Amino acid sequence: MSFVSVSNVWQKYGNRSILERVNVEIDEGEFISIVGASGCGKSTFLRMLLAQERPHKGEISIDGGVTAKEPNRERGVVFQKYSVFPHLSVRENLIAAESFDTAFGRLSGEKRKTAAERADAMLERIGLNHVADQYPASLSGGMQQRLAIGQAMTAKPRILLLDEPFGALDPGTRLQMHDFLLELRDETNMTVFMVTHDLQEGFKLGDRVLVFDKPRWDPHDPGMYGATITYDFDARDGGIPFQLKEDADVSA
Repeated sequence: MSFVSVSNVWQKYGNRSILERVNVEIDEGEFISIVGASGCGKSTFLRMLLAQERPHKGEISIDGGVTAKEPNRERGVVFQKYSVFPHLSVRENLIAAESFDTAFGRLSGEKRKTAAERADAMLERIGLNHVADQYPASLSGGMQQRLAIGQAMTAKPRILLLDEPFGALDPGTRLQMHDFLLELRDETNMTVFMVTHDLQEGFKLGDRVLVFDKPRWDPHDPGMYGATITYDFDARDGGIPFQLKEDADVSA
């Protein structure tokens, strides 16, 4: 059984169709890159995986469960703009990530001590232990994004959702973050979904690359039809689309 199952999912905002007939099966531990033109529903799909939005129609199942009604700790998310708390130190950002499920969002006593120990362990793991007492504004872009990923991982999510996480970084830092993310994925066996506008980045990092596009288009009413997954490339197998593999084998 697939770890993530998306079955006949549709989404619309008012009368505007965003996604339609989205079907895909993902194994645990796979890295899925999501590409496509602006406005074709990539981030909407990510928000539904996060359970920040519910599908208009269809089901999204995680490990056989029912469609979630709201975000939970098994799903971590990182956005393009560093999703950290600017008023908290680097260490406190990670401690805060453990307090979301507590009363008033606070930890005290032994729980806070344990959270601080885990935060220090995570900071060492992501290479930020030397700036634990600094504030995010004093960090480079790559360091801030490392912190955001560390914060998302504090809850030990089974799924990590990345929405253009490296778009604001310079090319050198971006390459460093690629290596960092792949190392973390290999260590944790997390299932990763990453939206990117960079096709080369998508194929470099992803085990599979999902292309979102609108197969139907009405020039008189652009919002009539939504996007769907038009290609599902296996980036581990020379980029051959899954749905074309059988045909490719026959003609070989």
